Amino acid sequence: MKSLKRGKGISVSVENITPFGIWLYVKEKEYFLGYKEFPYFRNQTLVSIQNVQLLHGYHLNWPDLDVDLEIDNLENPEKYPLKTSVVGVPSNHSPKRAASGR
Repeated sequence: MKSLKRGKGISVSVENITPFGIWLYVKEKEYFLGYKEFPYFRNQTLVSIQNVQLLHGYHLNWPDLDVDLEIDNLENPEKYPLKTSVVGVPSNHSPKRAASGR
């Protein structure tokens, strides 16, 4: 499962999407982005995960998901202790009900 073919001028591709995370190929290296550490990729469409761009040689961008990562985040996660969390809204949540207190 590849978003881009390897070759001259191609520097990023999604190699595989598993139940546990995604495999990226970036500038001749492979990285595993597990859903535990990168929850914003869980439950996304294949097309949105595969639509990844490498900007400026170090900045990964998923425009469909509004996700940005630097390659250094993947290579040195200990330098970036703050993690994001994805908070879902229950499907039975109604803004009117919450606002009225009922």
